[in-house]
This record gives sequence, C-alpha cells and structure tokens, in this order.
Amino acid sequence: MGAGGDLSGVLRPIREGNAFEETVERLLTVIKLGLIGRGERFPPERELAAQLGISRLTLREAIRELQRADYVESRRGRLGGTFITYTRPAPNMSDLRRLAQERGQKVADALTFRYAVETGAADMLAQQLAATADGTPLARREVLLARLADVNNAGPQEYRRMDTLFHLAIAELTDSSLLASACTEARMQLNDLLNAIPVLKLNIAHAAVQHAAIVEAILAGDPKRARTAVAEHLAGTGSLLRGFLG
Repeated sequence: MGAGGDLSGVLRPIREGNAFEETVERLLTVIKLGLIGRGERFPPERELAAQLGISRLTLREAIRELQRADYVESRRGRLGGTFITYTRPAPNMSDLRRLAQERGQKVADALTFRYAVETGAADMLAQQLAATADGTPLARREVLLARLADVNNAGPQEYRRMDTLFHLAIAELTDSSLLASACTEARMQLNDLLNAIPVLKLNIAHAAVQHAAIVEAILAGDPKRARTAVAEHLAGTGSLLRGFLG
C-alpha cells in the first residue's frame, strides 16, 4: 500500500450495463473514504481503466463528471494526472440528524454489517499470522503498525481518514479482495454519519487504546482475542453514533 490504502477492494472490474455510473461511484468511494488523500493522484489512466475493466473513454467521462463537481482536477504534463481536490466537510450536527432521518433503520443494518465483516477480517488475519513459520511476516507487521501510528498521530482534520485506513488495512492484509471490498462497503455505509460527528479528544484516547489492543491480538496470532477487541471497539463506535442520533 502507498500513501493511501490498497485500492483493490474498490477498483475491481465493473459489471456491464452501468459502466459510467458504477465508475463514478467507485471513484467517489475512493475519494470520500480518503483512500487517496487531497492533493494525491489516482493511478495512471491506463492502469485505472484496466483495474476497473472499462474503456479509457468511459473513465475519462467519469473523471470529467467528478471534475465538474469539484472532486478532482486533471493536470497535463510529465507530472500530471487526476488529482483529488475534495475537502471533507466539517462535522455538523444538523447534517447528522438529517442523515439519520433519511436512513432510519439502515444505520442499525450498517452497524451489524460492519461488525460481521470487521471482526471476521481480524479473526482471519490473526489466523494467517499464527499459521506462518515465524508468526508475523515482517511486511504485514510493518504495514499494520504504520497504520496504527498514522491514526495515533493524526490531528482532528485527518483523524477520520487515518482511522478508515487503519480499519481497512486489516482486511486488505488478509489478501482477500472480497473481504477488503466488503469492509470498504461497510465503512462507506457509515462514512457520512461518522464524518458528521465531532472528533472528541476523550473518544480518540479511548479508541487509541482499543486500536492497540486489536493490533496486539492480531500480531500475537490470537483470533479469538482479535475478534473480541474489534467487537468492543465497534460497540463503542455504535454507542457514540446512537448517542448523537438520539
């Protein structure tokens, strides 16, 4: 993974029939989740079109649509490409209440979905690490610890993005594109709601302890403890959401 997350869970081949619409949706998911941050650029056009299984013409049309909506800008030249210009909105309680009213029971459904896929991802990654000869392949250990450091060191403006990258890294490191895709979708279902909640110092401090417990359990190759640590953390997020929505 580079500066952002592994994009394979999002930039997978698109089904035939709605190529333009699905391309816009996939690119927006990458942007809104912060898998590529503001000022960073998408992979080269040829590579991006191949990943999505679409023509370069369809990709260009989707990028033009995003450019009109001020999500990206295209630059020419040797250092050119499609760069992210999207700025994450500041937390807003009125937006939170509006989103909660619009989505109703879908919020509970999204929390259940996230619980299932993220506890499963942590369980699976811990199993994989326990099964290896040395217990913890160095590359995977370094990525997970780097993601933990990133979220711990993030300021209020970048916290949600780094938190997203941390959680998605667990699924990505299992090397299951289907699991990574499911965890990405689960996060996207809650993304607008989470972004609308103020970043609270006490909550960040509590989350840091829980994140560390998750990483410790995974690196120890303990699936049961990893699943429990993720479950406890997600229960806290769910309680925070319900508190603000209530």
